[in-house]
Amino acid sequence: MEKGHYTYMLRCADNTIYSGYAVDPIARLETHNSGKGAKYTRARLPVKLVYYEKFDTKSEALRREIELKKLKRVEKEKLINSFYINFKVFV
Repeated sequence: MEKGHYTYMLRCADNTIYSGYAVDPIARLETHNSGKGAKYTRARLPVKLVYYEKFDTKSEALRREIELKKLKRVEKEKLINSFYINFKVFV
C-alpha cells in the first residue's frame, strides 16, 4: 500500500470498531498489534484492518476520521461490508 493520507477502521478482538488516521495503515496496524498503538486498542488485541480510504491531504483524512467516529455502529458495519464487496470485485 502506498503512503498517503488514510482513515481506517479496525475490528478489535472484542468486536468493537476503532477509527483512526495514518500515512501507512499497514504499518499502523502492526503498531496497534504490538501494543504500542492507541490506548483503546491495547486492551482489545488483536485488531484487524477492515476498512480504509485514501485522501489527497491530511486535513481531508482527519475530517473523515471525525465523521467515521460519529457514525452509529450499524453505519460503520455497512461501510465495512461495502468495502469488502467492492474489494473482492477488484481483486
